[in-house]
Amino acid sequence: MLRKLLFWSLAVVFPFPLVQTYDSLSDDPGPLKFYVFLGLIAYTWWLLSIVLSVRPFWVHRFVGLPALYGLHGMLGVLAIVAAYVHREYSYSPSGLARDLGDWSFYLSLTVLCFAVFFMSGWLVDRSRLLLRAKGLLEKVFRRQLSVWIHRLNLVVVAMIWLHAHLLVRVNQYFAFMVLFDLYTVTALGLYAWKKWIAPDTYLMGSVISNDARGGSTRRVSIGLDSKAAALQPGDFFFLRFEGSSAVSGEWHPFSVTDADQKTLTFTIRQHGDFTRRLDGVEVGTRVRLEGPFGRFESIIQGQDRAAPLVLVGMGAGVAPLLSLAAAHHTTRRIHLLWAVRRPEDAYYRDVLEEYQAASGNRLQVTISVGRFRREDLANTLSAKAIATGAFFIVGPNPAVLANQRLLRRIGVSGRRIHQERLTM
Repeated sequence: MLRKLLFWSLAVVFPFPLVQTYDSLSDDPGPLKFYVFLGLIAYTWWLLSIVLSVRPFWVHRFVGLPALYGLHGMLGVLAIVAAYVHREYSYSPSGLARDLGDWSFYLSLTVLCFAVFFMSGWLVDRSRLLLRAKGLLEKVFRRQLSVWIHRLNLVVVAMIWLHAHLLVRVNQYFAFMVLFDLYTVTALGLYAWKKWIAPDTYLMGSVISNDARGGSTRRVSIGLDSKAAALQPGDFFFLRFEGSSAVSGEWHPFSVTDADQKTLTFTIRQHGDFTRRLDGVEVGTRVRLEGPFGRFESIIQGQDRAAPLVLVGMGAGVAPLLSLAAAHHTTRRIHLLWAVRRPEDAYYRDVLEEYQAASGNRLQVTISVGRFRREDLANTLSAKAIATGAFFIVGPNPAVLANQRLLRRIGVSGRRIHQERLTM
């Protein structure tokens, strides 16, 4: 909790130097200065949102990607609110500056509405009707197009940057403008470095196998050119298949099924417009990997060793949980619950049986055809697991949210529930 509070304090700390510098230099009346402050805060929040979008390594190991994406989304919403008040109650004698401010506001509002519906789960994960509507619209607004629309935030920043440089009210202060430009160049420079320069330093490998598992899942193994030394159980990578005509060159997150640092295996459900074409990825295809990401292992290391681990996976969501089971089945009490659509989708049953045999009765496995219901969880989990266990849930967004609600209803504290959603 303390880590997340420190991380969220970035929203306050990041704009402060720019706001304080303008406050010390400007002699504008108090109300007008306040509305300028709101404009500056909105701008710095957009810049910070862009920096967070590149998934800085230190951030994800500190608080995890869910917290990073949460702050990224909230900054987008709060920046719109601050920009709206700034736009409504401040004024500018420059017509071009006013137009640029208006255009950037409406463009950012459009991008935000699009991102909330297509690129986050804030609405669609909580409404089956909206989820169906999203599925229909994604036939037109495919993920690759959605990513490019989201990048219009860079255009918004460019227009606001020019808007500020045209305002005599602010451009007359040299020290302020130097700091303003330093903010902008630093944020956009980090974005450009991470998107176009840093990938050359990422792990590289080649597809060595691509096999079907069950009716709608594939098991893809990638032999790495060098060892993934930072890999921990439960981690995931962002993958980009290069030179393949079957799939696009966009980055997609997939969880590692085991802890082998030389050959990474991914269990992938074929659900979206990208994953449905994975069967066309040929052996030998080169792959670039960004990561690893994930905090499951560090959370487990911070738990009381006497407390049981409860691993809840839906479909392909069992992948990172398998690596956690592999790492801890001989030393920790573990109960792994796996929900599958059909009996034949339990394609790792033999692996789990091997772990059980070697665990000395520490590992318990429950496989359900269909989702777990409240009574299933209440009857299957021990009283000690409900009272003291650490819970790890992985699966599609709606299923993760549903299982979190069920666990809370049977008495599991929300502080002991950790989750990873398969859509980001």
